[in-house]
Parts: sequence; C-alpha cells; structure tokens
Amino acid sequence: MAETTRVSRALLLVGVVLTAQLCACTAYGGDGFSVEFIHRDSVGSPFHDPSLTAYGRVAKALARSYARADAPSAHGVVSEITSTPFEYLMALNVGTPPTRLLAIADTGSDLVWLNCSKKGPHGPGPAFAGDAPSPPPPPGVVFDPSKSKTYSPVGCDSGACRELHETVCVDSKCAYFYGYGGGSTTSGLLSTETFTFADDAPGTRGERTTRVPNVNFGCGTTFVGKFIGDGLVGLGNTNLSLVTQLGAHASLGRRFSYCLVPYSVNVSSVLNLGARATVTEPGAATTPLIPSRVKSYYTIGLLSVKVGNATYAAPQQSPAIVDSGTTLTFLSKALLDPLVKELAGRIKLPKAPPPADLQLPLCYNITGLKEGQIAAKIPDVKLGLGGGAAVTLKALNTFAVVQKDTLCLAIAPSARSSLIGNVAQQNMHVGYDLDKGTVTFAAADCARSYSATVPGPCPRPRTRPSHLRLSV
Repeated sequence: MAETTRVSRALLLVGVVLTAQLCACTAYGGDGFSVEFIHRDSVGSPFHDPSLTAYGRVAKALARSYARADAPSAHGVVSEITSTPFEYLMALNVGTPPTRLLAIADTGSDLVWLNCSKKGPHGPGPAFAGDAPSPPPPPGVVFDPSKSKTYSPVGCDSGACRELHETVCVDSKCAYFYGYGGGSTTSGLLSTETFTFADDAPGTRGERTTRVPNVNFGCGTTFVGKFIGDGLVGLGNTNLSLVTQLGAHASLGRRFSYCLVPYSVNVSSVLNLGARATVTEPGAATTPLIPSRVKSYYTIGLLSVKVGNATYAAPQQSPAIVDSGTTLTFLSKALLDPLVKELAGRIKLPKAPPPADLQLPLCYNITGLKEGQIAAKIPDVKLGLGGGAAVTLKALNTFAVVQKDTLCLAIAPSARSSLIGNVAQQNMHVGYDLDKGTVTFAAADCARSYSATVPGPCPRPRTRPSHLRLSV
C-alpha cells in the first residue's frame, strides 16, 4: 500500500483503476503463462472516459456493481450476472494470421465470443429471427473469419453445440443465441479458431507463444445492449469456458488465478493459466466449490464473519459467488447487519452520511486524516468459509473513499446470494482449480508478483494520475 501525504490524493474509491497498457505483456514457460489484466478505467483502456471527474468514476463503478449483482436474467437459462458492466479486459490473438482483440474477461459466464464480420464466404449472418447487425462502435475491433486459414464453423451435432441452451441449425451450422442479465444478448455462429497467447509488447525480442488450436467460440454478428468491446472471454466453471478448453488442448490443467494489485500501486494485475495458477503463498486458505443454480458461477460456502473476538454465523450455509467483475462485496442482511453494528462500535471516527444515490451502510468523515491513520482505526474482518478456510480482509479490502473526505464500507446488502467483489480481493492471489473443485485465497504482494512474472523489456504501465489513486 503506497504511502501518500494526503487522503485526498491517496484514496479514491473502489475498483476503478488498474493502469495498464494495451501491450498486454505475457510471460511464458513450461509452467504455463501469464497475461496482463487490464482495468476498464485505465488511461490505456479504450473505455477510459477523460471527461469524468474522479468522483464521477466512483459513481460509475458503484453503479456497475449494483447492475451486475442485481440484474435479473432475461431468459432464465443463461448467466444471471450481467456481463455488460465489467471491470477487466485481456488481449487475444485470434486466427491465422492472428487478429488482435481486447475482450472482457468474465468469471461470471462461460461462452467465449468475438465480434465478427459478416463479409466473405465464412462470415455468418443473423441467425435468429429479429436479429439485426450491430457492429461495435469505435474503438472496437471486428474479427473477419474470411481472412483466417484456421477458422471453421461448428456443426449442429457437435458436443459444443449441445452445451449451449439456445441453438438452431443454419445450413448444418450451429447458430446460437446467448443472453445476459439486464437484457443484453448476442448471437452468431459457434465456430473454432486458433488462439495465440504471446508477448506482443513493442520492442520485445525472442517472442515465445502458446498456440491453442480448435478453441470453440461464438463468432457473433449481432449484439443488443450497451456493450462496445471486441468480445468476451468466459472464464466460468463450464465446458465452453476458456479455462476448460485451454486445459484440454494445451495440457495446462483446468485452473487459473489472478492477483489484483491495490489501486494505489502503479502496475497492472496479472491473470495466470497452467501451473502458475497454483497458489503457494504462506497462509493459503482453500475452500471447496459448492453447487450453484448457475453452473458457470464460482460459488463457495460463506459460514461466518468475524471482527476481533465477535463471530457472527450465517443462519445456514450461505452461498457466495467469487467474482472479479464486480467492484463491491454483497452480503445477506443476516451477516451484514451485525457486521455493520460491530464495526460501528469499534471504529472511532466521526460518522458521515452516504452519498444519496448509493446504498452503503456505514460512512465516516476523514477530513484531515492520512492514509495510515485511517487504516489503523479499521479492524480486520475475517470470512469463515467452507472446509474450515478463513480469509482475512484488511482495511483496503473493506473500505473505500466514495466522495471527497467520505470513507464508506465497500460492502452492500444483497437480496440474493452473497458476492465477494474485487475490492475484497485486492492484494490476494486467488486460484481456481476446476479439476479439484476448489478456490484458494492467499495474501500476496500482487505488484511484486506482476514484476516477477513479466520479464524483459516490456514497458511498465503509464503513471496513474494522482486523482485516480485509491485504497486505505
């Protein structure tokens, strides 16, 4: 956690910036590979909005959290966490020769899909009645399958086609329709392509690449909603997700991990696949995955919350979704209400009202206080998980500044399942092992992990402006 002289410079809310360049530095070896996790509000991101003030970015981040966690499913059989609000992106090189795209990385859904051109003999047209072409506005990149030597549509009788809930046959090809919470939908042809993961940073010599052939993906020609990216990489717990496909094709195993750098640190986060996804840091806590209504979710059992010697148990095992794409953490009222009461009795700071448009339960006035002074006043919160695991949340995992001189608990009430968001996962190495059916958490210096993983001359991310700094 970076030391700064003033809270107004050091703290700024919630999951808004992990500065990164679009070079998507990638490191390789026999132990798998690692790619850069790019935050959507980074000055290097095509989604960066320079017109927003720092507090405007805060409001947008919070609104995305509520929309993603609470949006109802439009179709009932698809991802109930909407993937239109998103936080992280990763670079993909698709086809032969490769086309470089920047896609959403989503742990809450399964399908990998890209915006595709309809030109050429392989280009799929609208597959469902009422579909209309919707190419992404700039700065989106469109993949043209007619220019790739390795593109192939998938047949209707394939196992991959049967994995999808809504498909029809179009000239013996598998046409799909896929929806997200909030009403966003996409459709196109299920296809296969070669995906290449490489260190493509400018000035890098001696590139080492991992090529994975025959990856199933949706070659999408329509999208209804506000999405404006190049595509979406589903990292969920299903057979169609990129994690499962890489495990099968590249002998990497069905596992991945990430380490989310605190927002005040000027390096990128990292996403690991293969053996590098193994969490080996001291104090690692492993909890089993439990069945979920939506198979793609990574759901664990949340048994209790603890502050000091006070432990509050859930009335019954409470399912909690682990999601890097949601900024805030959401808890059921049975756990959140006593947690708020306990923290309020222990934190000796003047109370402050929350912003009128935010449902945050506990806020403080921090005028004139330095970062270290604030952190010293906030007790740890421990999450008791299934299998006897316990995860400690430090101040940077539980509180954030939501407007000038106002510090709020970055945990909100949920009428549905609990959800562990990316603020709670800062400076943690979080590993998902689909073969073992586990999620592992360990405290880590994620900035150092990134520096150790990415070798050679890959440029460091641009300096993050001081008004985008965050965390306590």
